[in-house]
Amino acid sequence: MTVFARRARASAGRMHPELSLVSYTLLGHLEEVGGCRATDLAEHYALDKSTVSRQVAALERAGLIDRRMDPEDHRVQVLHLTAAGTEILAQVTRSRRVAFRERLTGWPVEDLARFASYVQRYNGTAADSGTAAEKPEASPPRD
Repeated sequence: MTVFARRARASAGRMHPELSLVSYTLLGHLEEVGGCRATDLAEHYALDKSTVSRQVAALERAGLIDRRMDPEDHRVQVLHLTAAGTEILAQVTRSRRVAFRERLTGWPVEDLARFASYVQRYNGTAADSGTAAEKPEASPPRD
């Protein structure tokens, strides 16, 4: 698992040198939920608000996210992906899929099915238990 995480971090750095694996994870979450507050990100990943604040600031500086007023509560700012954020996330996803295909080429269908079921089981356990495996530091961006 450590090697897997290291490869994910290295891959993230190659795509955009200023962004960390955590940044890509946060971008993926914003895409998945269609935007949310920074406090929601902190709560979801069990991170300190200051950590999320630094990550959000870096993503804003890079032009990958922006803040919009919540139409229901003008006191609240909701984070959303910009067009550039959507594109870089799509690039990362394409790159990762190519890498996965290359690594899995030649695997028998039975091994692929077994591997997929193990990954689903692992991810399901982490989501159900709220363990550290859910935190961005321990889980690469989704594919």
